[in-house]
Amino acid sequence: MKVINPPSLLKPHGYNHGVLMPAGQLLFIAGQAGMIGDELESGFVDQFAAALRNVRAVVEAAGGQIEHVARLTIYVTDMSLYLQSREALAPAYREIFGHHYPVMSAIEVKGLIDPRLLVEIEATAVLP
Repeated sequence: MKVINPPSLLKPHGYNHGVLMPAGQLLFIAGQAGMIGDELESGFVDQFAAALRNVRAVVEAAGGQIEHVARLTIYVTDMSLYLQSREALAPAYREIFGHHYPVMSAIEVKGLIDPRLLVEIEATAVLP
């Protein structure tokens, strides 16, 4: 993965503006909720961590590694809760993704498929 962060753009923190991935197979990962099996995690940070673990599980099941993830889209039902939780999210993120920072977007949505969900994360990976 080659990181693309033009100097003319705001310096990114915890993400990259662009990543150039070598040719490979695209793996599209459906929105992953903050659940372990059929058990919903409680609280925003725990749901976020569970969703990231689920993304990792799909990547690994396809034969990839977390470093193959090129894009994350984070859907939250409350952007202020996401912003307030960022410091607590950092250790959970690093536990699962280490220092791998794909491109990311965070989007506030009116609701998710289950009204108890606070976050859902979808991803795209490029597998060699």
